[in-house]
Formats: sequence, C-alpha cells, structure tokens
Amino acid sequence: MTVGFRPVSIEDDLDRLHDWQQQEHVIPYWKLNIPLAQYRDHLTQFLADSHQALYIGLLDGKPMSYFESYWAEPDIIGRYYEAEPADQGIHLLIGPPEYLGKGLAAPLLQALMRFQFQHAATKKIVAEPDVRNARMIHIFSKCGFRFQKEVALPDKTGALMFAYRDEWNDGSGIHE
Repeated sequence: MTVGFRPVSIEDDLDRLHDWQQQEHVIPYWKLNIPLAQYRDHLTQFLADSHQALYIGLLDGKPMSYFESYWAEPDIIGRYYEAEPADQGIHLLIGPPEYLGKGLAAPLLQALMRFQFQHAATKKIVAEPDVRNARMIHIFSKCGFRFQKEVALPDKTGALMFAYRDEWNDGSGIHE
C-alpha cells in the first residue's frame, strides 16, 4: 500500500470531512458532529489559520484519513509545557469505519512524523489525544511518543505526549 498526503480544500473535502465527523468512532473525541454550514465555517477558519496545515491522508490514492499538522508554540497546547518555536503538533483521524482495526493508524502517523521531522529545526512533535482514547494513546506510544502528563484543555483532558527527533525511529519500523 502507498501512503500519501494532500492539502485539504473546501471544494474537494468539505462533504467528506463533514461525513467523517458524523462517524460514531470520531464524535466523542472531535466533537464536530455539527450541521454542514457550521462545519464549513469551522473548516474555513482552520484553513485560514497560519499556524497549522490540514491534510487528507491517502491510501493507494483513496482519501481515508485527516491530519492537522501545527506549530505547537502559538497553539493552546503551547501554554501547557515549555514549547520551542519549532515544536510541531499533530492530530489525526481515520474517517471511514472500514479502515478501522486494520493496523493503518501507526504507519500513517509515522509517515506524517517523517514529514514533520523534515523541518530541520523541529526536535519534538507534540500530541494530546483525549485521555479516554486508549487506542490512540497506544498508537502514539507505538510510534515513539512518550506520555508527559494530563492537561485540562478547553474541550478535553488530553494526554500530553512528546516524540523526540533524536529518539525517533526513522519509519523503517515501529516502536513496540
């Protein structure tokens, strides 16, 4: 299988992403199961935010995941630890239920981490999955993230996790 990423666009992805936000496995953690017009406003605002980039993850050319890659220091998460200017953060979801439970999250995450670490100044990638989301915490751990502490964010209690460039497996394998 081939993993790829492309930037999100309103024209190509609004309906798809809105549909993914209505999925039972997504709703508890993303809380964006809102009407389409309201989601359009949300997505438009996110696309205009210069501290992040939004991507559709592709598997053999088929859209099946969504990623937010962001600069951690200007993000709200930057208030919860001593953020460096080049720290990057990551959010991800697998949209269509038929892709769940197939071992795809870790390789997708590794691919985006490889992309983020191409920025030479980035020494750390940050994640803050919902503390109730044991599956995602496991995936992040499997990909080299280490739990730091729980953080009370406005929309959830997150498990603050860091992956460091100097400890990260380059993608040729997954940390177990």
